Amino acid sequence: METPILDPTDHQGGKAYGMLMEEKAKLLEEINEEFRNDEKFRDVEDLNDKLNSYKEKFMEFDLDTSGDINYMGLKLMLEKLGAPKTHKEIIKIISEFKHGSDTTESQTISYREFLGMMLGGKNCILRLILFYESVGKEEPKQKGVAPPRTLDSLP
Repeated sequence: METPILDPTDHQGGKAYGMLMEEKAKLLEEINEEFRNDEKFRDVEDLNDKLNSYKEKFMEFDLDTSGDINYMGLKLMLEKLGAPKTHKEIIKIISEFKHGSDTTESQTISYREFLGMMLGGKNCILRLILFYESVGKEEPKQKGVAPPRTLDSLP
């Protein structure tokens, strides 16, 4: 199977983008399977649901489809969640993911690092933000034609 080539001038992406995203989803699912089989994470509640949720979030904010969330992806994620951060705060969050290592060379977060931090015991700013975002989520509104109503059902 040929590796899809993305054309930067094609803003719709098309078939190549769809194939690339399927490949990324498969790779991330393989990593999820490693975490499911890891003894350290056996006692995590709702592990499958969390892994699937984290995979979706990671794919959404991997802006350049490189397999890593870069500085701008993390900034966009936090802004979408209603918690915009400054440059220094984002560098601090990335250094938390990197376990305090030097982040000047690689200011990206791999999926393994992302899962390790989100599922690990250490308190993480990003985990708290994602948790509160999911708590405050409204129920999805019904789409389509409204059901018929009677005068008795009106307020």
